[in-house]
Amino acid sequence: MGRLKEPSYVGHRQRIKEKYEKSGMDGWHDYEVLELALSYAIPRKDTKPIAKELLTRFKSLNSVLDADIKEIETVKGISKHSALFLRFLKDVSVLYMEKGIHGRDLLSSPQVAFDYLKVALKGLADEEFKMLFLDSRNQLIEMERLKAGTVNHSVVFPRKVVERALYHHAVGVIIAHNHPAGSLEPSVEDQDITKAIQDALKTVDIKLLDHIIIGGNEYFSFKESGIGIED
Repeated sequence: MGRLKEPSYVGHRQRIKEKYEKSGMDGWHDYEVLELALSYAIPRKDTKPIAKELLTRFKSLNSVLDADIKEIETVKGISKHSALFLRFLKDVSVLYMEKGIHGRDLLSSPQVAFDYLKVALKGLADEEFKMLFLDSRNQLIEMERLKAGTVNHSVVFPRKVVERALYHHAVGVIIAHNHPAGSLEPSVEDQDITKAIQDALKTVDIKLLDHIIIGGNEYFSFKESGIGIED
């Protein structure tokens, strides 16, 4: 009795891994990146059609990684396990960027903070706030996420920022949030909350250094625009 022939995808998986090992991802299509990634989460299956279906649904690699887990699971061939793996890849990239801003003067090198925040906040379906707590050298002490919705409470939010800034013994604070619709125009509420946080931090001798809005691939800086941030 002859040996069973291996499925064609087995050799293809090996070839794409060897291609990556040899030359990285230079010149790769988005579907090839997803195909290789999914091969580590989906055993014994051709991942190329799954990768292409993900791109048909979400249009780009970034949008796939930004998508909600439940949405990803609706794609044929994607289980909760593989959907979680894709989310894990996005979170690792965010963590990588976050680790890279430690030890940097974030006021002298603001692009470093902007690049991190774009990765962390771009593509989120809901509005989310991040608080960056800085020491006297403008280096990051800690970063925290504020749950969506808290910002709508103009008294609670400034108090929370002050509470966490004191906890971390911060000298300065940068706050940031995303506009899911992509607009960079600061709303009246954005301007009001900036002033409220700045005034609250003043009472404990801590400076609000900037408020950054992320929309798509761009950002708006209150400090750079001269709106609401006092030197």
